[in-house]
Amino acid sequence: MRFESPLTQVRLVRRYKRFLADMEFPDGRVHTVHCPNTGAMLGCDRPGSRAWLSQASNPVRKYPWTWELVEAEDSVLVGIHTGRSNSLVGEAIDSGLLPHFKGYTQVRAEVVAAPGFRVDFVLSGHASRPDCFLEVKNVTATVNRGVALFPDAISERASRHLRELTVKVQHGQRAMLCFCVQRDDVWEVRPADSIDRIYGQTLREALQRGVEVSACVARVTPEELVLYRRVPANIE
Repeated sequence: MRFESPLTQVRLVRRYKRFLADMEFPDGRVHTVHCPNTGAMLGCDRPGSRAWLSQASNPVRKYPWTWELVEAEDSVLVGIHTGRSNSLVGEAIDSGLLPHFKGYTQVRAEVVAAPGFRVDFVLSGHASRPDCFLEVKNVTATVNRGVALFPDAISERASRHLRELTVKVQHGQRAMLCFCVQRDDVWEVRPADSIDRIYGQTLREALQRGVEVSACVARVTPEELVLYRRVPANIE
């Protein structure tokens, strides 16, 4: 996924109120920008870090700048825009990076799968396999070297999505959770039990009942984001 126009490099002053951040621009002025990430952003919100912004085409938008990337420790670029993860996974499905979906002829995005549950993708049209309900989770937090964690904050919503996927399996459908890791220094994804114990338990229960799990890592640059390799999801 290439950015539509060149990103602007700035410095992070502070992130606050979940959806807002103050950024220092090259001319020294500080502007408030939209932060499209509701998580804790562990390791990705250090004041003084280099960051990159996209500019909205809508001239009347309250916050015309959107935070896209940040430079974390060891000069690793991280994509913090959670809204990009679905597009990245959609491209990975089209490119064949996710072989789990080989044979499906139709992909629909943002499908209402149950009351109060809108699943990210539904794949259908397979000659011998049932429809597959796919939920995508954006991952940015790491611990130690090469190990990514999800979630980075307590998320009852993420646990609820797992329970909904489990119901689909019980009704004879396929269901999969895909961790979309927007940083290139990760070789394994684990549930963050120390942060959200219930999510970890719910994930393991979902696996035992037939929900599938995959994880993919993105190459992140100021020009583009590309999912290009799969990594293990170490649930145990």
